[in-house]
Amino acid sequence: MGNALIVDDSSTERKILVSYLVEWGITVTTAESGEEALEKLSSSIPDLIILDVVLPGKSGFEICREIKAGENTGKIPVIICSTKGSEMDKFWGMKQGADAYIPKPVDKEELFSTVKKLIK
Repeated sequence: MGNALIVDDSSTERKILVSYLVEWGITVTTAESGEEALEKLSSSIPDLIILDVVLPGKSGFEICREIKAGENTGKIPVIICSTKGSEMDKFWGMKQGADAYIPKPVDKEELFSTVKKLIK
């Protein structure tokens, strides 16, 4: 079904997201920080990025802006997946260029329908 990059500093959250995506036939690469994600994007372009907001170093919002501004990465769908789930957080995430915003804890069915919609 494609490949995805998961960016989350929590090993537990990464494992949960990886297990969901692998179950749906998606190949997964992970990164623990935004900087690591940007480094990985310089050598491989995924079909989808799942991005946490609270990360060491740059925030997920900053990373999302950088991804969307990139010549090679601007068209990659980004799902922000965060414990910061207020309406203002969602609004701000979408203003940064995110294609979807899913609050944690992640609902498996919501994630699946969002992924399916964004990976054609």
